[in-house]
Amino acid sequence: MQTNRVSFKQKLDAAVFEELQRYTKVAVIVDENTVTHCYPKIKQWLPEHTVIQIQSGEENKTIETCTKIWQALTDARFDRKSFVLNLGGGVIGDMGGFCASTYKRGIDFWQMPTTLLSQVDASVGGKLGVDFGKLKNHIGIFRVPDHVVICPDFLETLPQNELRSGYAEVIKHGLIANKEEWQDLSSKSLLEQDWEGVIQRSVAIKKNVVENDPTEKGLRKILNFGHTIGHAIESYLLDISGRKLLHGEAIAIGMICEAYLSVKKAGLPESELDSIQDYILKVYGKVELTDADIPHLQDYMLQDKKNEGEKINCSLLEATGDCGFDYVVSWDEAKESIAYYMSL
Repeated sequence: MQTNRVSFKQKLDAAVFEELQRYTKVAVIVDENTVTHCYPKIKQWLPEHTVIQIQSGEENKTIETCTKIWQALTDARFDRKSFVLNLGGGVIGDMGGFCASTYKRGIDFWQMPTTLLSQVDASVGGKLGVDFGKLKNHIGIFRVPDHVVICPDFLETLPQNELRSGYAEVIKHGLIANKEEWQDLSSKSLLEQDWEGVIQRSVAIKKNVVENDPTEKGLRKILNFGHTIGHAIESYLLDISGRKLLHGEAIAIGMICEAYLSVKKAGLPESELDSIQDYILKVYGKVELTDADIPHLQDYMLQDKKNEGEKINCSLLEATGDCGFDYVVSWDEAKESIAYYMSL
């Protein structure tokens, strides 16, 4: 069983970084946001290091950006006893971890997630990779980072829309695995949450799932609730001016659609669908989709990594706090669920 070494730090200090002294070279991967707001919080405690700055945004999570990272490591003559610290959100964590895991067949790396989304989701579980065209995470590997350091302090640097985006994964974790957590979350608004406690409980849910199924052969698929349809919507809108959604905003739509499918195919009570959609709409509002959008989503859903052959596989709620996987959903059923969201 793979284990995820995760530390929660209310405040960062020199002791957190002491073990980095044993590496021959250290690189810190940042973007234009984290180099300004987060890097200064840790710079004083790092050994001599190289800063590799990339451009933020899902649209830059590409092999082309990886090539720039690999080139920077090569130019700085990093060897196999070198180290990478990924300081950023899910894009940096996914891509920086992928680059470290493939550079000279793999060097050590840490994830230091700076967004709520990356703290509760992307940093834990060892899924690494990049997008291929507009297909999310199409190229990648599984490798658990050597350490994940989570500090809620970094959340102070986030705009509210980024906090809200990450909160979608928190909601998902409660819905798929802990009814009491879902009930507690849904009794409070976004701004009323105790983030330190929320993050620790959410990470514990994901950590338990991935350690029981590291490479997504079965149980881990439940973490994809809301993502089959949500990822398709996110990918489709990515390059449409004025319509791009943050990851969590798209997953919020996907959770309503897939909760609707859960009633149809997995036995979720309609009353629970009502409470799920009411709370999600209260937090995220309604995104306008049109009939003309729907046909474009089919190709994205058929490329979903959970699929087998031409069948669309979904993870659906059997009850709040209890999720099943490998439910086969037809394209007509998927369209029906999107139409349902549009009608709300």
